[in-house]
Amino acid sequence: MSGEQQRPLAATGPVQASEEAPDNRFDRIRQSSGLILAPLALAVMLLLPLPLTTGQQHLAAIMAFVFIAWLTEAVPIPVSSMIALGLAVLLQVPDLEEGSGDSAEDFVYAAFSSSTIFLVLGGFILARAMTVHGLDKRFALFVLSFPGVARSTLRVAIAFGLIATLVSAFVSNSAAAAMLLPIGVGIVRALGPELAEAAGVENASKTRFATMTMLMIAYGASVGGLLTPIGSTANIVGLGFLKQQVDVEVGFVDWFLMTGPLAAALFVVMCAVLYFLNRPETRVLPGAEAYVREQRAELGGWTRGEVNTLIAFALAVVLWIGPSVLAETSLADGALSWFVGIDIGTAAILAACLLFVLLLSWRERRFTLTWRQAVSIDWGTILLVGTGLVLGALMDNTGLAQVVGEGVVDGMGLNSTVAVTVMGVVMAVLISETASNTAAVGVVAPVMIPIATAVGMDPTIPVLAAIFGASCGFMMPVSTPPNAIVYGSGMVPITRMFRTGVVFDVIAIVVISGGVLVTTTFVTLT
Repeated sequence: MSGEQQRPLAATGPVQASEEAPDNRFDRIRQSSGLILAPLALAVMLLLPLPLTTGQQHLAAIMAFVFIAWLTEAVPIPVSSMIALGLAVLLQVPDLEEGSGDSAEDFVYAAFSSSTIFLVLGGFILARAMTVHGLDKRFALFVLSFPGVARSTLRVAIAFGLIATLVSAFVSNSAAAAMLLPIGVGIVRALGPELAEAAGVENASKTRFATMTMLMIAYGASVGGLLTPIGSTANIVGLGFLKQQVDVEVGFVDWFLMTGPLAAALFVVMCAVLYFLNRPETRVLPGAEAYVREQRAELGGWTRGEVNTLIAFALAVVLWIGPSVLAETSLADGALSWFVGIDIGTAAILAACLLFVLLLSWRERRFTLTWRQAVSIDWGTILLVGTGLVLGALMDNTGLAQVVGEGVVDGMGLNSTVAVTVMGVVMAVLISETASNTAAVGVVAPVMIPIATAVGMDPTIPVLAAIFGASCGFMMPVSTPPNAIVYGSGMVPITRMFRTGVVFDVIAIVVISGGVLVTTTFVTLT
């Protein structure tokens, strides 16, 4: 679920220079422009005679700076986030009551005590344990070993998409794609002669089957991030905005009730689009079952680390789902009232801490996870989440949110729930094509809340639409880390990724817009 703003490259072999060059040039131009435009936007916004209060103008300048820095990645996103925090304090942005005893520092850094931060932290540690002990790989090979799956090119590709979707609901999209990539590449290479002969090419990696399998992994990882609140950092950032600015808290069960149908619909669309645009050259893979059996045999039996990780993860699931279920029963006000009060951040922390207690070896005093292993999580994302919460709080505190909302509504003539919802999805999808999905939510959510308020609609709807839309960057290798990872395999021509991604993006906008409007009428959020 974490690390969406970083774009790791796959370690499966070199990519041809001719394939890399366009994206490298694009990144260099984007980053170089950001180094100039971000500070320029800050200076211009500070000096312009705008009809805003001092605090509103200072905050608008900071947001212009950080949004450009996030979108262009002129400096690492966590660094631009820290710069924004420092500027908010230096420019004394918060509007504080005289005599309250509060300071700008107290207001700005208070967001880092939010349970949202600890949800991210606990989720990251759980995901780290799964990777360390190979629980995610065992699950992937288990699904591929189902009777008949590995024998068909279509079923193999769909299985990879399904595994990526399910795994990325609980670990980072990047980790899910990186874990599945070598298995997918291994199957393609093991069946190389048969695939190449069927396709009439010399190299199996150039087949449509290889492209379809790689894109199933990438797109499935992005779709799966929708399934749970911890499936993507973008989800957590968006939920933080809702809780802080709208006083709406979405429980684990409520989230799944909304996103389950959406993710299922997107998965079906994904399989259809990938199949029709990248139809495999052959239907049968005679040697794939043997390859999967060989890989499972290498794993051996379950290790103590895998069992302990599964126990900790099971505890997290119980604590995430249990309170929402019991809240609807008479037990909520009885002896289990304390259990109902456990929020998802506390649940993640308790489950993560269990990993440092469950033993691997008493004699050697070895536990399931060491602190050295745990600290390798993406701390930069935690900074990004906190910064998003700070900016949202400052927009409300200074009144800038209301000003922005009324201005956009008057300028664009938005006057309906449908129009605002579609706008939120389209903005998030477009931004996520060139920036991280977390940055897309960080840019769009603070804007959608005041717009929705000005129109007189529930701001929860367009914010959720923006969160879901942010997971739909499918067109380019730079759009998401899973896209970059599979592109690094050398099996995905950029033209095929672009063509497939454009079609999927357009359909996803329709599905998400309609799905959010329908599901939010059936799920009551508090």
